[in-house]
Amino acid sequence: MVSEFFSKLSQNYIELLNDDNEYYDVTIEVGEDPNVKIFRAHMNILCYRSPYLRRALASSKRNNNVLFHIKLPNISSEIFQIILRYIYGGILSLDELETSDIFKILVAADELFLQELVGYLQNYLIVNKSEWMEQHFELTHRTSFQSNNFSELQQYCLDIIADSPEKLLIQLISHQFLKNY
Repeated sequence: MVSEFFSKLSQNYIELLNDDNEYYDVTIEVGEDPNVKIFRAHMNILCYRSPYLRRALASSKRNNNVLFHIKLPNISSEIFQIILRYIYGGILSLDELETSDIFKILVAADELFLQELVGYLQNYLIVNKSEWMEQHFELTHRTSFQSNNFSELQQYCLDIIADSPEKLLIQLISHQFLKNY
């Protein structure tokens, strides 16, 4: 008989993430000036949870022969904090987030090659936020074609175009109109 105690394991890893102790060996600088924040993390966890971070760590130099340092200027500190909780504890809470922030998490998860999270977020958006995505179709469409990993969102957009081309035309015209003024 095998017993699994994942909730306690997840809790312990979140505690490790939140603990500002001396055992971290990676610093991650996210955001752009003036909104830069540095996170402390652990190489072993990052390497096994994110292929992107594994490659980044393999190619980075150690500072003072102790710490690795990674820069992620395309990801805000708020979004990266959410992703770190997912990396460490497998925890993702979308209830309090704006849909635009969920899109930012999706893009960041794709950048970090977090395929499980990319698939989950696409499905979540389609099932739970379709009205918002139709209202912001230009953003949804543009985001969906930023990566080949967004195939579910791409198909969602293509279905909308096929079913209601007039919605797309109205959105594009109003977007272009607002952009010009």
